[in-house]
Amino acid sequence: MTGVDWAALQQAATDVAARAYAPYSGFHVGAAGLADDGRLLVGCNVENAGYGVTLCAECGLVSQLHATGGGRLTHFVCVNGDGEVIMPCGRCRQILYEAGGPDLELQTPEGVRTMDQVLPLAFGPDDLT
Repeated sequence: MTGVDWAALQQAATDVAARAYAPYSGFHVGAAGLADDGRLLVGCNVENAGYGVTLCAECGLVSQLHATGGGRLTHFVCVNGDGEVIMPCGRCRQILYEAGGPDLELQTPEGVRTMDQVLPLAFGPDDLT
């Protein structure tokens, strides 16, 4: 879709997945994305003994987006501990939609898709006006 170096983005996600804190499931997840100003953003999952308060990799990435200046997320990929592209869970799809909108591009196991293809008819900020 664009001239984004998806392989480099996937490698950044793989690198951060190695630093995930996953002592309970053993399932490491890494996420990498680009902000609209070109910043590279990363996140990894952080498990917790209280399973409901576990942080997904996507949450860390979106937190970094806002902590480092805000803007919009334009490109995104997440991987498992082996570096294989995986899909964000439903909760994280909603978080990514809010951070990037319908045009956010995601690398998926089936190729690059826009957020509106991954989460059609999404609920977002415009629904609250």
